[in-house]
Amino acid sequence: MKGTVLQRPGRWLTWGATAAEVRATLPGHEFLADPDIVSTRAVTIDAPPEAVWPWLVQMGSGRGGAYTYDWIENLFGLDMHSADEILPQFQHLASGDELPLGKNGPAMRVEVLDPGRTLVFRSVDGAWVWGFHLRPNRAGTRLISRNRIALALRAGPGRAAYHLVMEPGSLIMERRMLLGIKQRAEGTS
Repeated sequence: MKGTVLQRPGRWLTWGATAAEVRATLPGHEFLADPDIVSTRAVTIDAPPEAVWPWLVQMGSGRGGAYTYDWIENLFGLDMHSADEILPQFQHLASGDELPLGKNGPAMRVEVLDPGRTLVFRSVDGAWVWGFHLRPNRAGTRLISRNRIALALRAGPGRAAYHLVMEPGSLIMERRMLLGIKQRAEGTS
């Protein structure tokens, strides 16, 4: 039943996030009001938001990569090659820009672009909203990643497989991404 699986207890959906971050309504919520899955993951970065932001805006296939396990991403044809430096040619993202997710994946459209604070993408099919939120704190920056996913096109077995395989798998990849951004931002600040 829709709504009963949102923010289920489980470290794979809330890794690194505080209870308040998990409960928070963040920009981008309005683009997918009734998702089947919500994940909120976070990391503290010992650098100011302006040192983190360039790493976020250059992400993507054929761009700065995803700072995760490139070899896994590329098994799915995503053309990810994680940059270890800020790439000036990819620093000019704008609302409405569409970034491909590999050669055959859905494009991700920039829906919210608030420099130094919030970057929200929505898949062109509307089934996935992914937001990155930078919050200054005493240690530097909290980077919060929020995914909102609709499974309306997946039938019963497809839904079960998604919950059993993709949710824990997404933790492995996203944890690596958040830690990769942390490492890069701390090294350049």
